[in-house]
Amino acid sequence: MPTFEQLREQLDPAHTVLLTVECQRGVVGPDGALPELAAEARSSGALHRVAGLVAAAHEASVQVLHAVAERRPDGRGASRNARLFRAAARLPVQQHSGSDAVRIAEPIEVAEEDMVVRRLHGLSPIAGTDVDALLRNLGCRTLVVTGVSANVAIPNAVFDAVNLGYTAVVPADAIAGIPSDYTPAMVRHTLALVATVTTTDEVLACWKRPRRVGVTRA
Repeated sequence: MPTFEQLREQLDPAHTVLLTVECQRGVVGPDGALPELAAEARSSGALHRVAGLVAAAHEASVQVLHAVAERRPDGRGASRNARLFRAAARLPVQQHSGSDAVRIAEPIEVAEEDMVVRRLHGLSPIAGTDVDALLRNLGCRTLVVTGVSANVAIPNAVFDAVNLGYTAVVPADAIAGIPSDYTPAMVRHTLALVATVTTTDEVLACWKRPRRVGVTRA
């Protein structure tokens, strides 16, 4: 584990981007397609911690990038080569482009300077999308990965980031998956091998601006 000073250097706003993964109404909202995952994201506090990280990133001038999974209403271009995709196509709530389901979920606030990258296929918010090019153009070296799910998209994002040469940082309490005991096991036995695992509070502390000391004039 890095020291606080090492973590603060890793998370320098000048070269850090905060990524939220599938924090959209159709996934983690109260009427989402996967009620169990939505309930876990909210009851665990993970979604509110993501919102807190986004707010802190805005304050610290850290670029925020929201990765959204969606599909065309006609299904063109959607992946069908895995059981997960076929099951998703039968869910009562569909992540259709332009629908309410693909809007970023409350309580996360999207700022004008945030970027939203949408994908129509695959499992990863990075591979096959514009994310890598955007990160390089932004001068990113460290990618903070948050959101859902710890089962699929989060590990995909972390592995892709590491393979592309970025340092991945995972606030373990700002991701969620199902069942609830799966997430800490996956973090401990998998993500900790390739990413810096930390907490939301530690990230917030790194991004907190030092208080300016007032000058008393005679």
